[in-house]
Amino acid sequence: MARIVVLEKKLERRVEIIPAQTRTADSPYYRINPSGRVPYLVRDDGVGMEESELICAYLGQLEGKPQFQIPAPEAWEERRLYGFARSMIDGVSVWNREIARPENERSPTVIRHETARAERMADLWEREIDRPEMRGPFNLLQLTLGCCLGLEARNAGFRWRENHPKLCAWFEPVGARPSFVATRPPGA
Repeated sequence: MARIVVLEKKLERRVEIIPAQTRTADSPYYRINPSGRVPYLVRDDGVGMEESELICAYLGQLEGKPQFQIPAPEAWEERRLYGFARSMIDGVSVWNREIARPENERSPTVIRHETARAERMADLWEREIDRPEMRGPFNLLQLTLGCCLGLEARNAGFRWRENHPKLCAWFEPVGARPSFVATRPPGA
């Protein structure tokens, strides 16, 4: 998500992207970010920050016109939808981490749970995708859902397209954005 915001806001000269090696005992990344979570942004003043929505909102306010801001407290519909998008991307991310583990360490229970959640959430989004909040200027809500749906490139079991024609139609231009194309995994 943060890499897409860098591209959308044309911040490539200002923000250096450094791949981080996590989930290894002696990763040098832990000296920069003790939690080991990704993404992590070190601001110009040397202060670090983590959490995708916070980093996207911070980057979104740089260089003028704010974009990718966390939904305002009074924007109840946008916040409601953003909660659904966060729930879906969090669940698919857990699923992806689980299938990345060695096969003998995977939890079939977790995989079944997250697969079912992703199916339910795709059904929900098929009903919600025509909301005005999903049609306006590209924002954090749309970015979050678009990134979630794009995780199909990393998880062959994440087949959200089946029986979701409205969601497919919404994702087509989002997934074709140059920022999304540039951040696809190799071979996707």
